[in-house]
Amino acid sequence: MAGKDAPPRWDRKMQQRLARGEAAALGELYDRFASLVHNLAHRVLGDEKAADAVTREVFAHVWEHPESYDPKQGPLRSWVAAVAHRLAVQRLRDSETAALPRQGGGSPEELELKVRRASAAARADYIVHSMPAPLRAALELAYFQRRDYRQTATDLGVTEDEARRRLRLGLQLLSTAHDAGKPPGYGGAV
Repeated sequence: MAGKDAPPRWDRKMQQRLARGEAAALGELYDRFASLVHNLAHRVLGDEKAADAVTREVFAHVWEHPESYDPKQGPLRSWVAAVAHRLAVQRLRDSETAALPRQGGGSPEELELKVRRASAAARADYIVHSMPAPLRAALELAYFQRRDYRQTATDLGVTEDEARRRLRLGLQLLSTAHDAGKPPGYGGAV
């Protein structure tokens, strides 16, 4: 299905099906994006039950508000990830704010720093898993296996210039993880 009906055409069709209230469309969307949503929520919240709850909230939001997705703003995947990110960060803020008086310490500034760190980590995960496989492979060799660009080029069977290009592009994408707000690729309202 993803080959012939690749986004954005698939995205528009899915939105239309959701707007018509097709339960099967929600099931397809869930099958395609549930792990992305759950992983993002878990990365922000660090709690399996809370991530499960956010996953349910995200798909409920998508079901109730399919019109809030604008295909002109980016892929459906990015919109769903942005919704997940927003709801997970809000849940983290709410739970940490409620815990402040009980913990007898911590300030709103410390809470905001924790939220920003969790948000940036979730964005970095999203970016790495969403980037093209050649960029991800180059970064994984350089970071996890501590290869320099020459070794990376040899391992990937590409020129040194190509290895440098892939590493540079991958790092440029990762550098956006600290940008405020939502996963890359979606500039629309959530």
